[in-house]
Amino acid sequence: MLTDFGRILIFFILGALFTGAGLVTAWIIRPSRPYAEKLSTYECGEEPVGESWVKFNIRFYVIALIFLLFEVEVVFLFPWAMVFKSYGVFAFVEMLVFLGILVVGYAYVWVKGDLEWDKPVPKTSQYVDKVGVVQYEALKENITA
Repeated sequence: MLTDFGRILIFFILGALFTGAGLVTAWIIRPSRPYAEKLSTYECGEEPVGESWVKFNIRFYVIALIFLLFEVEVVFLFPWAMVFKSYGVFAFVEMLVFLGILVVGYAYVWVKGDLEWDKPVPKTSQYVDKVGVVQYEALKENITA
């Protein structure tokens, strides 16, 4: 007599065996004819240039995450629009609060500058720049002297 957990265990074991058998069969059957173009990194039809371990701006991830956040939140507007009449003023006020929170979040992200591809360089006063140049020149003179 098999319990429910035993059936689940057998299901997982059979799933692992089936997957493993498929991978081993594919490994045995498939042809192996490697060549340089086949082994190169694919970059949307372009010839790969340089190393594959290139550092790029983390801002792409930030913008993608912000987009996903607002996209998912906007999806909640569609079901609300379908049942709006049945709930009346209460649903309208709730959606205004929800949209208000979204607008505040959007304004925060905009003011913070996270929607810009290139983050603006912080501005320094001319006094700080001149002092920095004077200190650099004095340091350079001491090193060469």
